[in-house]
Amino acid sequence: MARNSTTDSPLAPLTIAVGQEDLLLDRAVREVVEAARAADADTDVRDLTPDALQPGTLAELTSPSLFAERKVVVVRNAQDLSADTVKDVKAYLDAPAEEITLVLLHAGGAKGKGLLDAARKAGAREVACPKMTKPADRLAFVRQEFRTLGRSATPEACQALVDAIGSDLRELASACAQLAADVEGAIDAAVVARYYTGRAEATGFEVADLAVTGRAAEALERLRWAIAVGQPLPGITFALASGVRAIGKLASAPRGARSGDLARELGMPPWKIDRVRQQMRGWSADGVSAALRAVADADAAVKGGGADPAYALEKAVVAVARSARAR
Repeated sequence: MARNSTTDSPLAPLTIAVGQEDLLLDRAVREVVEAARAADADTDVRDLTPDALQPGTLAELTSPSLFAERKVVVVRNAQDLSADTVKDVKAYLDAPAEEITLVLLHAGGAKGKGLLDAARKAGAREVACPKMTKPADRLAFVRQEFRTLGRSATPEACQALVDAIGSDLRELASACAQLAADVEGAIDAAVVARYYTGRAEATGFEVADLAVTGRAAEALERLRWAIAVGQPLPGITFALASGVRAIGKLASAPRGARSGDLARELGMPPWKIDRVRQQMRGWSADGVSAALRAVADADAAVKGGGADPAYALEKAVVAVARSARAR
């Protein structure tokens, strides 16, 4: 999914990651950091937002040190840098420091285009991180994920996964990784259906719908039934995580926006926007964070990190339901 320009090396003096897809932006940063730490385990990484990069800060971060340590400086939302800081960055591009890799994350629009043009003129390595708005792009992404993981998935399985999960690339990537880790042999449409559609949707997602609306007793009853009939436990934790994430995404969206506009912005169908709006009453930002931590703990437990995965799932369901009523 990445397109590199002047050089393919993540250790190039300058990398620009251009686009608005958070997963791809994070991966672009991770690739540079991992390459730097492979070259020098003591690499110092500075990950900065525009408000943290004041005039003069970049010169301080990139000045020669006594120990000549390797350093990675990441600047997020570079299109939002102040005019004075942009001048500092452009001056640095004219004379980059040795052993330092600068990574600029830029949305790619008209805002801050002068900095983007200067970086390209300086010979930056460029990684494209566009929002994937077309179903064909998401399908290609899933296929590439399985190839990267060293697994083979049928075209029907890839399509079924996109149909079941939707447009959230993080959730698609997580699902690919989960299937690659949990399933032996070929990954086909039947495997995807077992985890994410059909029977799983009638149980794991029912558990999630009950939990995110605070109905702990009903959610626990449905969870125990799902476990009793052999539902894959990772599929249930996935449903819980999806439910909580949807609430977090909608809670941070502009108030009063139309369902159709939010559907395009958040990658959810309009009917799901309306349902999540009803579910999110009673939730707070702290509640979303606490619920996601609980689900992450349960996910680790069901994948081999806990002695009693079923109990871990029950704890997560209770935590999610409690968070739904914390306000």
